[in-house]
This record gives sequence, structure tokens and C-alpha cells, in this order.
Amino acid sequence: MEIGVPKETKDQEFRVGMSPSSVRALKEKGHAIFVESSAGIGAGFTDNDYVDAGAKIVPNPEQAWNRELVVKVKEPLVPEYRFLQKGQILFTYLHLAADRKLTEHLIDCGVSAIAYETVEQSGSNKLPLLAPMSVIAGRLSVQFGARFLEKQQGGRGVLLGGVPGVKQGKVTILGGGVVGTEAAKIAVGMGASVEIIDINVERLSYLETLFGSRVGLIYSNSSNIEAAARETDLLIGAVLVPGKRAPILVSRELVQKMRPGSVIVDVAVDQGGCIETLHPTSHTKPTYLEEEVVHYGVPNMPGAVPWTATQALNNSTLPYIIQLANSGMEALDNNSALAKGLNVSNFRLVHPAVREVFPDLVS
Repeated sequence: MEIGVPKETKDQEFRVGMSPSSVRALKEKGHAIFVESSAGIGAGFTDNDYVDAGAKIVPNPEQAWNRELVVKVKEPLVPEYRFLQKGQILFTYLHLAADRKLTEHLIDCGVSAIAYETVEQSGSNKLPLLAPMSVIAGRLSVQFGARFLEKQQGGRGVLLGGVPGVKQGKVTILGGGVVGTEAAKIAVGMGASVEIIDINVERLSYLETLFGSRVGLIYSNSSNIEAAARETDLLIGAVLVPGKRAPILVSRELVQKMRPGSVIVDVAVDQGGCIETLHPTSHTKPTYLEEEVVHYGVPNMPGAVPWTATQALNNSTLPYIIQLANSGMEALDNNSALAKGLNVSNFRLVHPAVREVFPDLVS
């Protein structure tokens, strides 16, 4: 099969859909890989690295996109819509619940779109292609949050770990999944006072075995969220409902009650976000001030560490890419996890959760 790897076009998105080692693995199985020139530079991979792995370097995006299977990192942006075509398989992060325009175009053009974030292992409810980026985003959320708490960045001037004689900063994490757990690990490591708020009591019990008394574990309801938000220095949104928009847990009214100069980092922003006042930002301009609170809403946070993130993503995506390259759409018949990743196919919206978000697009 011919596989295209275009260069990412999202603002400061330096990850790439396939690393040279992934290219080599596919080449050894007889597939032809076409990588757009400079696609891997931001992640530390030169065109020569790809050539050595067996890829052909193509000079423009058209020649990377015009393939049976296209492997990316982030969703196609509007200028890329013209490359999508009937019969093509697109394998990337899509987050359609937060993007009606892209959803409509994918339906109209007839592409088969498989979203990393909805590939789900049967029985375990694990999201194997979302997990590696969730780990990175969770860890970065505290790293970025600590930075923007600095006074020069618009924050209150709080050091999360404190110092002897001065209490540490407080970190509140909404959601105890992969993102929330990884955020808590970093925040605890920095010496912050940490709370995780989650609606799943069983998950809270598991987190107790992981953190013991180092992390406060709070059941999620409006009263507990309000009490925590009023006192926190860094509020991290880490809520995930696979395929659907994230629920709003923090209203504008509650943001108004937060400490001036406190920071919100919403990792759920690519699924619509769980903070009412937060909208997507970019690595170029990552924050804005609203209701005297610093808001950070970069939807492609792992793009800040592309060398690490590209390899972590490829470690998980490669087995699925190989199956798609070997068998095309028939691969979904033999892999139930991959089948659950299918969002759009044959001019139809097929993923159940996304259909619930856009019932009027269901034929």
C-alpha cells in the first residue's frame, strides 16, 4: 500500500505522523511510504533519516496526501480539506465532537476517517492511542501551570513547592484518569498540595493505593468543585468522555470566585473543554486573562515536546498502521479496537458518540 505522511500545519505542531523507525518497519513489509519534505524536522528527524529508512521524500503536501492511507498527528485544517478524497483512509487525531465543520467535510468527501482517540480495546475500555499523549499532556499541564503562575507571566507569583516557612501552592485536578493521574504525579513531585476530584468512586479508591495520603481524593459534585476552585492556585481540567464534548464543570460564575492570578489549564480543550470561560489557544499565544484568571487552552500540548511525543505516539500507532497497510479497511473486521476508531465512512457519520453530538448529520 502507498502511505502518505504530510507535514503538520497546526500552529507550532512539530510532531510527525511516522518516525523513521516506523517507516522502516512498514518498508520491510513491502509498503511504500511518501514523506513530505521537512515533515520530521521539528521532531528531530531529517529527510535523510527517512530516506535511510526506506521512504521517498516528496516536495509538496499534495504528493504526500494523494495516497491510499494518510497518517497524521492532528486533524486536517481547512487548507488541507482539498486533499481529502473518496476511498482514502485517514488515520489521525480528529476530536470531531468539537469540530462540526471538519465533521461535515469528512462526510461530504467520502473519506474513511479513523480517529486515534476513539480506538478502544474491548472489555477494558482502554484508549491505547490516546493514552501516550494523555500521559505527556498530564505531565505538561503542571509544568506549564507552574510557569504561568509566575508573576511575569500574569500569575499570582506562587511557587508550587513552597519553601520552608511558606506553604506550598495548591493544585486541583478535575478528573482522575490518565491525564489527571500523571498531572498529580508531577505536582506531588514538585511539592504542591494536590487534590483530585472524580465522579468514579472505584477510580478514587485505586488512586488511594497509588498516592496514599499525598493526594486529597474528592468525590465530584458542584459543592466540592466550588470549594476547591475558590482556594486553588492551579486548576487542571482533565475530563474525558470518549467521542463526546467534555461537560462544563466550572462555570463563569465560579471562575469569578477564583483567586486573581490563579491559573487554569484545560487539557480537555480539544474536546470542547470543561471550563466555561476557556477557549482554544495556541503555542504562539498560549494564555489569556479573563475574570482575572490566567487561562491556558493549547489543544496540542504534546507538540511542545515533539521528539518525545512522536516516538511515544508511534510506539502505540504502529501496529494499527501495519494492519491498515496490509489489509485496508478489512483490518477493521479483524480488530474490534480499530473498528471502534472509525468515525466517518462512505459519506456517513458512523461513530455512536459523535452521532449523538450531531444528530442532524446522521443519514
